[in-house]
Amino acid sequence: MKKTGLTLSLLATVVSGQVIGAEPTLQSLADRLTQLEQSLKNAEARAESAEKRAAVAESKAIAAEGRSNKSENRLAQVESQMHTQAENKKSLAENSNTGEFKFGGYARSGIITNGTGSATQMGPYLTPAGGSGGAVGRLGNEQNTYVEANLEYLKTYDNGAKMRYRTKIADGQRNYNDWTSDSSELNVRELFVEMSDLPTFSDYAPMKNATIWAGKRFDRDNFDIHWLDSDIIFLGGTGGGVYDVQWNDSFKSNFSLYGRNFADIDDDSNEAFNNTTGTEDSYIQNYILTTNNRIGPLQIMVSGLRSKDNNKRINDGIDDAHAAKYGVHSILALHNDSFYGLREGSSKTAILYGKGLGAEVKAIGSDGYLTEDANTWRFASYGITPLSKNWSIAPMVLAQRSHDRYLQSDRYDWATLNVRLIQGLSENFALQYEAGYQYMNLDSKGFNDNGKAKGDFYKLTFAPTFKLTDPTNFFERPEIRLFATYMNWDKSLDNYSTTDSFGTTGALLNKSDFG
Repeated sequence: MKKTGLTLSLLATVVSGQVIGAEPTLQSLADRLTQLEQSLKNAEARAESAEKRAAVAESKAIAAEGRSNKSENRLAQVESQMHTQAENKKSLAENSNTGEFKFGGYARSGIITNGTGSATQMGPYLTPAGGSGGAVGRLGNEQNTYVEANLEYLKTYDNGAKMRYRTKIADGQRNYNDWTSDSSELNVRELFVEMSDLPTFSDYAPMKNATIWAGKRFDRDNFDIHWLDSDIIFLGGTGGGVYDVQWNDSFKSNFSLYGRNFADIDDDSNEAFNNTTGTEDSYIQNYILTTNNRIGPLQIMVSGLRSKDNNKRINDGIDDAHAAKYGVHSILALHNDSFYGLREGSSKTAILYGKGLGAEVKAIGSDGYLTEDANTWRFASYGITPLSKNWSIAPMVLAQRSHDRYLQSDRYDWATLNVRLIQGLSENFALQYEAGYQYMNLDSKGFNDNGKAKGDFYKLTFAPTFKLTDPTNFFERPEIRLFATYMNWDKSLDNYSTTDSFGTTGALLNKSDFG
């Protein structure tokens, strides 16, 4: 129908032309009609060809779209397979028996000289009060080299149980040379194993997440005043125990039994021993049974001590000054995640009491010369807080009252005040300032050939410091520091001992170190 209509239309046009023009012959009209029909066929052929090409193009487009969909589906399949493989690898790693190794440590090293350019005895415990724990600020006051190397191995088993093995090797030196084997103090300070998440305890709620351990170690929950290099509480030795017995959401307990040795008394003899004599191959064993409880931020710790035969020791040969056989130690502490509840930061406060062998309240069970009547009270508190973007401050106080410690009516009373400021000047440079003060009233009654000491000590330190980052962070390490320290004290303190570093009226100290 479309073809006929078109033909008639063309024909009418031709006829109209013929009427206006010269009169054509019949043959010419037939020829023209034939040409027109051929032209029409050619046009129809071209139209069909174009339709075919369009159809082919459409088919190709549909095919391409199909291939695209297939590619997307394949990509999704590959991504799914990769995710599955990653999850399988993660699960395999978590449950693998190959375990994981960790390495860490701590080190410090430095030199120090007095105002004349010669070596001098220094350290956080240089004052007469240092023998009973009276530390002063350590900044600009240490000249030794100390290193710790810690190696840990952790492993998770298929049943969910976890294991942790740890060893700590340490050495300390006061020799500046590069080879110091003759004076080395290399030893193994820790060697223990922990087990946790044991399926055996899964049905007993308090023990479900508990950790049992055995070996030689520092107790996990020891804590200290870092810038004094003084522990608030240090419990360590060889033994075993259990951590994190969880009674409820806010109350948990630790239980442990540690053993230590006093290696300076021959328990086959009843002769008098003091702190400078004895035999190297004899050991009095001291056992410490401890319960350490945390109720929210509050810590309550009680320890009982027993050392069989230690009462054979007669301090300085005085018959009524027998060393103790038993002791008790306790601590009440508050661990705050703010600066005394006043501003951001942290703070810790503790009151400690000990009697008998427990009268050494810092390092529990480490002093075998304490008498049965020895008693010690100690108060410790410190805090850390930023004052601004570029300033941080850390004040502290440490005070002790200890009587009848080694001999009847002796006295070891002292108090230390210290504050450290850090001023950050750039991303990698800071200035540190430390001021320390200590008052002491000591009367040894001649124990260890010591005398009396009553008076003041103070120290000032200025320390330009380089850090890799966060210069106002008190605990960010490593640091490289240059010190200038000034100290002075009452002359009466010079007469306490002939073996300590006192005896001169102050010293200007210069030191450089890292730590």
